[in-house]
Amino acid sequence: MSVDPSRVVVVGAGIAGVACAVELTRAGVPVQVRERGHVCGGRMASKRFEGRPADIGAAYFTASDPDFAALVERWRAAGLVREWTDTFQAHDRTGRRDVPGPMRFAAPRGLRSLVEHLAGEVPVTVDRLVLGVEPGPTVDGESCAAVALAMPGPQAALLLNPDLTAATQVVQAQRWSPTLAAVLRFPTRRWPDFRGAFVNDHPVLTLVCDDGDRRGDGAPVLVAHTLPEFAAGHLAQPTGAGPAIEQAVRDLLGLPEQAVNVHVHRWTYAKPTSAAAGDTHHLDADGIGLAGDAFGKPRVQSAWRSGRDLGRAIAARLT
Repeated sequence: MSVDPSRVVVVGAGIAGVACAVELTRAGVPVQVRERGHVCGGRMASKRFEGRPADIGAAYFTASDPDFAALVERWRAAGLVREWTDTFQAHDRTGRRDVPGPMRFAAPRGLRSLVEHLAGEVPVTVDRLVLGVEPGPTVDGESCAAVALAMPGPQAALLLNPDLTAATQVVQAQRWSPTLAAVLRFPTRRWPDFRGAFVNDHPVLTLVCDDGDRRGDGAPVLVAHTLPEFAAGHLAQPTGAGPAIEQAVRDLLGLPEQAVNVHVHRWTYAKPTSAAAGDTHHLDADGIGLAGDAFGKPRVQSAWRSGRDLGRAIAARLT
């Protein structure tokens, strides 16, 4: 598929990239979204196990921005999201306690379904690997009006020609940490009642979520996220970390039964650890834009707002 010189190319079909493309489309700017994976969603990822989805990326999301809250309300009206909980547990050396917080939203069909719903407004090409972005700008040697890279900085850096100084400096300043997400499917629900648990002072775990409660179907499924330090030692062979993660979860919750199946997913760039100063996005004179949750707190809402604002900035420049 060739690129129309008047068209904007968005690389990455996570929520930031899709939000950017939606804004461009609404402004009448031709846009093409290219996604290297088989599906859109990015780190709002869901994987099916015997037909049932489990979230293996973001665990939930919150909504404090009025515009994002309006989008969430549209998702809720479409039956795609549900209010999950405003209370998590916190586990540490002193025991466990309830921790109140903002309302956390979940998606019965998996968080990826929300990105897919939003992407219904824009043309997305999956299984489309982009190899390089050059001055011009050009994407894989083809001219376009602008390029939006909606992905973690280290991945964007691999695409950028070093001559694109401004964008390169921005992505090289980003710092990211890894995690492993493990989906543990059990024969029955044998754990104490909880929604999700922040795990502190632990050598393996940072978060455990009751996916059956989160999804609302009561399935005996837990999803655990690991410490960056633990994940870093297993990035080459993430499946090898399965037994240690399962044992850590069983010890934490006092589970008598072993899991029927443990699936481990590697996120090399799971979470930005250094927020970009200033704006919610980057757009330079070369026509190269950057968006994602590195431009703010590492939240779904931040990624959506970053993509939306980049889309508006590119549209304002081109129209």
